[in-house]
Amino acid sequence: MRGFLASSIGVATAAALALPLALTTPALAAVPLGTAAPVNPAGSTQSLPLVPLGPAADRTPGVPGMSAAPLLPETRGLTAREVEKFSLVGVVWDDADTRLLGRVQVRTRSARTAAWSDWQDIETHNGDHAADPDTAERGSGRVRGSTAPLWVGESDGVEVRVQAEQGTRAASPLPSGMRLELVDPGTQTSTTVADGKNPGGTGGRAAGRPRDDDKGDAELAPGMTMEMTESSAANVPLAALGADEITALNKADSTADAVAASDGGLSAAARPYIGPRPRIVTRKGWGADESLRESGFVYTSTVKAAFVHHTASGNNYACEDAPSVLRSLYRYHVLSEGWRDIGYNFAVDKCGTVYEGRAGGVAKPVLGAHTMGFNTNSMGVAVIGTFTSTAPPAAAVKAVAGLTAWKLGLFGVDPRAKTTLTSGGGNRFKKGTKVRMNVISGHRDGFATECPGRRLYDQLPPTRTTSARLQGR
Repeated sequence: MRGFLASSIGVATAAALALPLALTTPALAAVPLGTAAPVNPAGSTQSLPLVPLGPAADRTPGVPGMSAAPLLPETRGLTAREVEKFSLVGVVWDDADTRLLGRVQVRTRSARTAAWSDWQDIETHNGDHAADPDTAERGSGRVRGSTAPLWVGESDGVEVRVQAEQGTRAASPLPSGMRLELVDPGTQTSTTVADGKNPGGTGGRAAGRPRDDDKGDAELAPGMTMEMTESSAANVPLAALGADEITALNKADSTADAVAASDGGLSAAARPYIGPRPRIVTRKGWGADESLRESGFVYTSTVKAAFVHHTASGNNYACEDAPSVLRSLYRYHVLSEGWRDIGYNFAVDKCGTVYEGRAGGVAKPVLGAHTMGFNTNSMGVAVIGTFTSTAPPAAAVKAVAGLTAWKLGLFGVDPRAKTTLTSGGGNRFKKGTKVRMNVISGHRDGFATECPGRRLYDQLPPTRTTSARLQGR
């Protein structure tokens, strides 16, 4: 595996404001020296500690905050309260190796209608969406245990309860340090710079000539911070610096483009099987705040397999909301769960739009944090939604086939084939175990999990066939 590639562009990171019980405020965007500073909502995270809840006898059915519930061995949560606006919710705790044995439910109040939702379950088995054991990302000291995040739409009130699994004999069955994370994605902007969970300063250097820089302005694109430039530059020459999207190409042009970019690694005479390149919305296109992630990129050696996931964040979003969902997932992965960046290499929404995930270049073998034990030499594609009992939209399935036809083709891989990966450790395969699996696999093939949901998993056989056909096989 290639080592950590330190960026040549420095990143100045301001200290995060830690106000776990206070309401958050938007950040001021950093701008070039000598210009006025516009106010740009940069998103925020409210982090609220969960507390023991009172006996069920003291609660009244039908009233928010007083909902009847059976008295369990241990129940923690928060009674109904008004909070700053948020759109995504999850629960985190101190130890990433501790499982939450119980049920997590939340109800929220719509900021638009003031109506309270019904109780919604949050997926508790989320530890398998993570970096491999014994990696620098896993051992950073920042990683925490977490539920899957749930997209609830713009809300301004919340109530949560975490009930321990009945029959649990442990003295304290619920993990310590549980907190409710309420994520506001902010508005989509290309110039927002934020720092920490509750931004209030300039977490990155602004576009324009940096102070004490003798390299001139060629490194930075207009209106872009140094972190944004670093991320965008990883996709050159597929797209110009600062592009919001990477345009689609037909098969012939995709092949010619790949041959030209391979520096002799591919030959047109060899007729590489590369599918048409799909349109891909870049991180700048969906509004990623590049100051949140760690600087630089980490690569693996190649891409031998593609793991398909669902985000388990629910299906209650419109396609136009997908960038907001992605910004929320990104913020949750980095600031709440403690990862270096969003875990998935790519995301696909219900309308079939493909989005760049973890930074480092869409055509490169970027090391993700999506399938614990099998992140090395693989890529992770997450379809936004929950597909345990709901069928995935045909447009999303088609997009997965198209994306894998292109990306696997860049590395000479047949989507219908099988490959051998070495486990980095997990609950299904011990570390060092060589595992034979499909090139296009579901998350559950490498880890004992429900992901990507039964209905999406059932679509993988035809996806392999379609992907191979798109490659010209």
